[in-house]
Amino acid sequence: MFTTLSSPKVGLPRDLFGAIADLKRELNAVVLAHYYQDPDIQDVADYLGDSLGLSQQAAKTEADVIVFAGVHFMAETAKILNPNKLVLLPDLDAGCSLADSCPPDAFAQFKAKHPDHLVISYINCTADIKAMSDIICTSANAVSIVRQIPADQPIIFAPDRNLGKYVSEQTGREMVLWQGSCMVHETFSEKKMVQLKIQHPEAEVIAHPECEPAVLRHADYIGSTTALLNYCQKSSSESFIVATEAGILHQMQKAAPNKQFIAAPPVNNCACNECPHMRLNTLEKLYLAMKTRSPEITLPEQTRLAALRPIQRMLEMSI
Repeated sequence: MFTTLSSPKVGLPRDLFGAIADLKRELNAVVLAHYYQDPDIQDVADYLGDSLGLSQQAAKTEADVIVFAGVHFMAETAKILNPNKLVLLPDLDAGCSLADSCPPDAFAQFKAKHPDHLVISYINCTADIKAMSDIICTSANAVSIVRQIPADQPIIFAPDRNLGKYVSEQTGREMVLWQGSCMVHETFSEKKMVQLKIQHPEAEVIAHPECEPAVLRHADYIGSTTALLNYCQKSSSESFIVATEAGILHQMQKAAPNKQFIAAPPVNNCACNECPHMRLNTLEKLYLAMKTRSPEITLPEQTRLAALRPIQRMLEMSI
């Protein structure tokens, strides 16, 4: 499979898929991609996954170059785990609304007000926030990690309030929540969800725990991106309303081609269920990043080492 450009730009080959494969061999590079990337990028990835899976792959890769098709905090995580490898992000502007909702200075003041609290931070945060954390978690392992913390240990959970509420409900633990959120997962309309369920009464609603509680209460199954993908393959249902970023539908359709997948509707008539930051990466930018060895992700060593410890704790607690 290859992409043909009708009017190729200077420096871009017509067969981007083939050119990227050649550069992988030349650089000894691995392409890690999140499920929320464009389908073309998903199809060239060596490993496709959610935040936990991508972190695990970044931790064990033997490649010399890591091309991270995701957002900035994901590429930072790869660099934290691989200080001596070249880590590339196709578009440096591929940020994250959730990570942006937790500024380091404000969080440091928030943390100082709760000096006896253990800080568990969702991986969707900057390296600076990771460096102020005790343990990192993902949506896949957050419940398990909180359950491993002694009952008498107070916890700050950051930065996603919706995931924090969900974890609190699942574990019975009261936690101090930083009030951050993901712009995509907060855009789903409960009213439209109910209307869609009426139109498709046979469909199961599957949702990511970053969604608001009003949406989650209509879900038949709640789980991480990978868990949602696995669930729809195993379920006997033939159709699903999917409340998470729409990029995962590509893999769901590939995994279960005879099933129907319906993207949960946003509040407005827009493509708001697609992350605009994730979609800044394109196949062309991925190729150019490999060709030019840039943009490169770098971190101050002090920050990297401080952020490494809570990530390592997560990986140890997720075995």
